[in-house]
Parts: sequence; C-alpha cells; structure tokens
Amino acid sequence: MNNTKYVFVTGGVTSSLGKGIIAASLAKLLQERGYSVTIQKLDPYINIDPGTLNPYEHGECYVTDDGAETDLDLGHYERFLNIPTSQANNVTTGRIYQSVINKERKGEFLGKTVQVIPHITDEIKRRIKLLGNTGKYDIVITEIGGTVGDIESLPYIESVRQLQWELGEDNAIVIHLTLVPYLAAAGELKTKPTQHSVKMLMQSGVGPNILVCRSEHEISDDIKRKLALFCNVKKEDVIQSLDAETIYDVPNLMFDEGLDSVVLKKLELSSEKQPALKEWNCFVQKYKNPKQTIEVGLIGKYVELHDSYKSITEAFIHAGSTHETKVNVRWIHSEELESGNIEKQLKGLDGVLVAPGFGERGIEGKIDAVKYARENNIPFLGICLGMQMAVIEYARNVLGLKEANSTEMNENTTHPVINLMEEQKEITNMGGTMRLGAWDCTLETESKTYEAYQNTNISERHRHRYEFNSDYKSQIEEAGMKATGINPKTGLVEVVEIPTHPWFVGVQYHPEYKSTVLNPHPLFLSFIEAAIAYSKN
Repeated sequence: MNNTKYVFVTGGVTSSLGKGIIAASLAKLLQERGYSVTIQKLDPYINIDPGTLNPYEHGECYVTDDGAETDLDLGHYERFLNIPTSQANNVTTGRIYQSVINKERKGEFLGKTVQVIPHITDEIKRRIKLLGNTGKYDIVITEIGGTVGDIESLPYIESVRQLQWELGEDNAIVIHLTLVPYLAAAGELKTKPTQHSVKMLMQSGVGPNILVCRSEHEISDDIKRKLALFCNVKKEDVIQSLDAETIYDVPNLMFDEGLDSVVLKKLELSSEKQPALKEWNCFVQKYKNPKQTIEVGLIGKYVELHDSYKSITEAFIHAGSTHETKVNVRWIHSEELESGNIEKQLKGLDGVLVAPGFGERGIEGKIDAVKYARENNIPFLGICLGMQMAVIEYARNVLGLKEANSTEMNENTTHPVINLMEEQKEITNMGGTMRLGAWDCTLETESKTYEAYQNTNISERHRHRYEFNSDYKSQIEEAGMKATGINPKTGLVEVVEIPTHPWFVGVQYHPEYKSTVLNPHPLFLSFIEAAIAYSKN
C-alpha cells in the first residue's frame, strides 16, 4: 500500500512571496528528519513548458537530467535537497490540457462531454500523484503557482479539494503563504489581506491547515491569535516568515518557527529525529563570513532581470563559500560593450563569464568580452552560447577568418565555425526540440576541465541547437585552442580550452544546473579558484 503524504503550498495576496523557497526549506527540514521528500511545481500558464518563454517574462528556464524545460523554482528544489528533479516535477496548464485533448482525440472518453470537472481535475490529480506512486517518496510537496483567486489557478485548487477529501486530512494538508503588510502611516501590521485571501481559498472549498505569514516585522501573539480566529486555524499553526538576509537562512528560520514539527503533527508522522543541518550551516557560516572578495563580470543579454541567470549566480555562491570568498557579480549588458568602451566596462575584473542565450542581439559585445579576457589573461568561462562566442572570437582574431560566425547569426557566413546540428535541420517546431538533458562527455586528462572534475567521464545537461563545427576542429587546434571534451557517441565538441592561457574554458553544456549547496559544481570551484589567484597578482 502506498503511504505517501502530500503537502500543498498555495499563495495569496501577491505573487513573489517565496512559495518556492518555503517549499524547498520545509523539504530540507523534513529530509534532515530522515524522510525522503520531493517537490513539484504546478504552473497555471498555458505554455507547454517554459522553454519558449522569454527570460524577461519568467526568468531562466531550468533543465533536468531527463530533458524537461522547467520553471526556475526546480533549481531551488535541487540546490536545497541535493537530489535531481525530473519531467514529473513541473506541470503546466498547457501540458494538462494537451494531455486531455490527446485522450479525447483517441476516443478515450467514449463520446462523453469533456469538462474541467472531472476530466481536467482528474488529469491534475494524476500528475500530482505520479511522484507519490513511484514508492520512492514519503512526502510530496506540491507548489501551486500564482495566487489564490487567479482564474487560471481554480482547477488546481479544486483538485486539491478533491484530493484532501479522497486521501483524508492526515494524508494531504495545505500550507497557505500570505502577506501581513506593515502600514507605516498607521504604524501597525494589517491582517485583513490575509483574511481575504483565506476567505477566497475557503470559498473554493479548501481550508488552510497552516498559515505562513510573510512580514517585514515581528508578528505578535495577539496578531497570531487574531489570524487563527478569523482563518479557522490554531494559533500554533500560524507561522511567521520574516524577510531573511539570504534564502539559505530560511530553513533555519522555519525550523525555529516549528514549521516542520507542525507539518509532521498534521500528517501524523513521527518527529523524534531533529534536523541537524550541520553541513548546511557550515556552508551558511562560510558564505556569511568570507575572508576575501573577488569581482566577476557576467556578460549577458538579459542582465536587467537577474533571475535570467539564477543558477549561475547561485553556483557562484556555492563555489565562493567553499573558497570562503565573496563573489561580487558585475552585471554587464553585452549590447553596451558594442559601443567600444570595453576597457572601461571590464577593467578591474578577476574573472569573466560569458552567459548562455539565443539570437544575434548583443553577440558582438560577447565576442569583444571574450577577446578582452583572452588577451589580458583574465580567467574566462563561456557557457553554451558563451563557448560558441569563444570559438568565433578565436577563429576571427587568431586564425584570421574574419567572416567566422555561427549560422544562427548569419546563415550565409563563409566560415560557419558554429553550425546547426544535423538533426535540427528539419525541425520547424521550436518548443521542446533542442538538444536537452544529460549527455555524456569524455575529457582529455591534460586539461583544466579534467583537473576540475578529476574524472574523464562526465555527464552534464544541455539546452541548445547549434554546435562547434568539427570541419574546423583541426584548423582551430593547430592555432592553439584545444577541444578537450568530446561526446563519445556523436563526436561533437563539448569543451574548448586555451592551454597557454591561465584559465580559459568554454563548455557547450550548462554546469550551473548541477551546482548545489552541498555539492558545488567542480567547474565553478576551479573558475573561482583561478579568479582568486588572478586577484592576487
């Protein structure tokens, strides 16, 4: 018999309250207590996945080992729990409807009228229980995107109501995250937004079991009593969540507030084993007390929204903490480098990272940044498009192939050193058709990348359509840039390095996706180490 317990996290009043961080922090605490936990995200938008969404709309698109393009919250889940997520951990309304419509087309509903209830809600429930039915998890935490009251969230809330009724309240509970704002003019915290939010949730037939209240100010016992009375919960079920110095403080704050204890009590699970958070707190301690500071330039096209590069900045934090170093990120828009003031914009950097991206906007700025890092011996890391720019820059300025380019930017380039992958040439649909997920790579032992991994065989996540054109491999290698990582099945180049440079690495994959608090990514560790050494020169 399957005894998986379910925790649903909903949000009210406003978006961006941090449901993902609360869910990840709770999962961490439950994991520390000895339970196997996973988290999934239900997104109310109609896109099939976030892969076709502009980063300005939604932040970065996170990629799992099995090739799912997902919401960036899954990155938080992996970084906190140190376990991989999968296709099943992120579901959008688009995917739900697509699945139901496909079943209708096949005649699976035997001519019945297809409706939101029961057909859409049944599909949502099936997806929610998918992870629980594997038998691998004691607890599945499900975060429902958006806020209560959004029209697009209603089928999800209705599905939660049905599941609570089907499974029983000791098997499925609801945590409602809400805002208790402080009105400076009145000089007090206001509970009314939370009351209205809970009322709206209850109108859908779902009552919260636990209230987590985001606030800038301490929530007094009187306010907790008031919230408990009006929102139909016990006073001990009202948990305050004050603004934290960093997201990595939240597990400790939630432990101090007793969130995990309350959850286990509601689910009728043993809470004897206390969370130690020993390694976690060691990381937090180092992160908060660095012995030195370095500055790394992040060259990108979407730098106005820092969430576009969330996994990269978090990987800097993980690697920086290991080296007891604060990594200051200088956000540099690649388009602004095209005006020729590159010396001024990149001066004083200890490392340069050219970020992933798509399309031709800002490309020349990225190429100029690579050139500056190469010529000035500044540690350089190019990721995905960043690696491709490094190849183009080398071909143009060292090989003398002035027209060298990627066919993504110029279909008619006379020197396509970066080219569309063969299997991509017939593809017309843009969604979910890139080279996605984990692929193997074999490393040369005489390389910086091998020194970082201490392994010749690695597996990393990909998200791209264009590749290093192997027709130019021998020419580029003769000029001094080496292909030090090759996909063993396809022979495609995954890693390029310049051995004569102190630290110059370009990778076609996305190492940032696999960096976690307890396992900082080896490539980022090596890059930050090189930047520290450079800063001391």
